[in-house]
Amino acid sequence: MIRLALTLALALLAQPALAQSPSCKVPETVVAPPITIADGPTRNLPITNYVLALTWAPDFCATHTQLGGPGTALECGGHGAKFGFVLHGLWPNSDPDAHGATWPQWCSPQPPATLQVPADVTRAMLCTTPSAALIAHEWAKHGTCMAPRPEVYFTQSAAMFRKLHFPDMATLALRAHLTVGDLRRAFAQANPLYTPVSIGVTVSEAGSLQEIHLCLDRHLRAMPCAGPATPDSAALRIVSPGR
Repeated sequence: MIRLALTLALALLAQPALAQSPSCKVPETVVAPPITIADGPTRNLPITNYVLALTWAPDFCATHTQLGGPGTALECGGHGAKFGFVLHGLWPNSDPDAHGATWPQWCSPQPPATLQVPADVTRAMLCTTPSAALIAHEWAKHGTCMAPRPEVYFTQSAAMFRKLHFPDMATLALRAHLTVGDLRRAFAQANPLYTPVSIGVTVSEAGSLQEIHLCLDRHLRAMPCAGPATPDSAALRIVSPGR
């Protein structure tokens, strides 16, 4: 199995990426989230590529009705999104032709105690991934297949997220006849290391932006996304930041 080769200092994790939210304020008390229970089989597969998944918080907050609860309070606050893009996770993939499944998952580490994300690691990630439950889920399902400890996995994913630049989403949201291709091109222009074909876009049934998936090879370099893609011509609605 190919694991992440990290040379970044763990101190990077203590510098929270703001995820386009200069007002992010972590709660005074942060406890280690419960260990996530697996919702599928263990698959220890060789890693051939990765996806860095970003959620568009304004769409998430506009479509989740129980705002202000434990899972959404920091991200949405009960009054719409307090963030722009946030980090969903760094996901390992495998070769479906060789293994019949497209990704490794739930690769429980040893010792089992490392399945829990420590409180200090959770705190350091909350301005990047503003949900303790999601942080715990991403480590248990994806991170355990890639790194020996939570802090190693989250140091890498946070550093990759921190390097991104984002297009003017408020201006794009106002554009008439906006398409998925328009967003791909704007994102690639802001991040020259990515080409439009390496940028996956997921939309809701109503056509609003949900996530961006950045497709990476085994060396974490941009590569064309595999599988069906939302076509460039598809109409796109962006829920405005701050809504």
